[in-house]
Amino acid sequence: MKLRFAPSPTGYLHVGNARLAVANFLFARHNGAKFLLRIDDTDTSRGKPEYEEAIGKDLSWLGLKWDEYVRQSERLDRYAEVIEKLKASGRLYPCFETEYELNAKREARIRAGKAPIYDRAMLKLTADQRARAEANGKTPHWRFRLSDGSRKWNDLVMDECSVKLTAISDPVLVRGDGTILYTLASVIDDLDMGITHIVRGEDHVTNTGVQIDIAEALGAKPNRFTFAHLPLLLDSDGGKLSKRFDSLALKSLRQDGLEPMSIVSYLARVGSSDDPQVMTMDEAIAAYDISHVSKSAARFDMTQLLALNRRALHSLPFEAAKAHLPPEADETFWNAVRGNVDLSAEIPHWWDVVHGTIVPPSQPEDREFLQQALDTLPAEPWGEDTWKDWTNTLKEASGRKGRTLFMPLRLALTGEDAGPELHVLLGLMGRERTVSRLRDAIQA
Repeated sequence: MKLRFAPSPTGYLHVGNARLAVANFLFARHNGAKFLLRIDDTDTSRGKPEYEEAIGKDLSWLGLKWDEYVRQSERLDRYAEVIEKLKASGRLYPCFETEYELNAKREARIRAGKAPIYDRAMLKLTADQRARAEANGKTPHWRFRLSDGSRKWNDLVMDECSVKLTAISDPVLVRGDGTILYTLASVIDDLDMGITHIVRGEDHVTNTGVQIDIAEALGAKPNRFTFAHLPLLLDSDGGKLSKRFDSLALKSLRQDGLEPMSIVSYLARVGSSDDPQVMTMDEAIAAYDISHVSKSAARFDMTQLLALNRRALHSLPFEAAKAHLPPEADETFWNAVRGNVDLSAEIPHWWDVVHGTIVPPSQPEDREFLQQALDTLPAEPWGEDTWKDWTNTLKEASGRKGRTLFMPLRLALTGEDAGPELHVLLGLMGRERTVSRLRDAIQA
């Protein structure tokens, strides 16, 4: 058993195709199978090395370790060999129509009430006609002659699927400049590399029928591959996620401070009968069941992902959290603040609150109270009871209690109206910084 994830290096990975990477990886590992990363980089006009590098970086960050790494651009000789065989067998035939001519034909068929599929006119081309076309400087593109009838398979997600080949245009598999298209290159690779299971989006269902036909034309036995087509991932409003790819790129989510296992945990369960929960990679692998994926489109809910991320961070032990913390941070700091961070990108803020500088808000109505707080601040050394002793003294001196007592202190000391327990922060900040914060708040 062997699976593959085959992205094209024409952009950054986003949560839509990351979901497919997660599905392929977890499904493979759950079954003890190999996982191949194949870079479909035959489109040299759009592909960029920096995108390929980013794909590897993103998958590694998520923890999706591949067993093999292949680039299609390194297999062009193999593709050329197969293309010649298909030409010799008559399944690939040359077509000389221009894009303008093809559009005119398509519009004419629509006006006549016919399906806008290719009419196979070039199959009737004689050798003499082809020679004259080439003599006039025309270069053909090459179409694959589809079989009659249908192609059927039992899909692991969609159940019984069928594609009527006679309702589809013969696909162009080789461009006029000789470059191969994904539809053919992917089939050659899957056959050569021993791929057994293909997990991809439901937008490939029709393409799957075509590729089964191509595979059999190359000598593959029926049912050579097992397919699973995952429904599309929509945004929270039910729209196409593609409109928001930039904001949902893994690169952006990483910079925003999301935990990789929060993303893997969420994408492993979104659109399934299993409720999302924070998992380790081993737990995600053990629990993954592709039969639980729904046939209906799934909705990507950022609120739900953030809730998972919050739970992941709150439970993160100090040793695991070190990568997110300033070098000087200790376990006491992490235990103090981790319950108040939703994203790791928020950690530097709390480090500044404790050890850096803040801008306290103006509290003119509490100036007298803050002066009392400064006057009653205990001397060093400070201990576990410093906060309690100080606030009890302040309560008696000011007559305040509850929110009217604690909120002005929180605003003065942290600049925030919510956050970690003040009795812990007070010990971390120390007396000198506490005095400075109170004076700044009084002046403000």
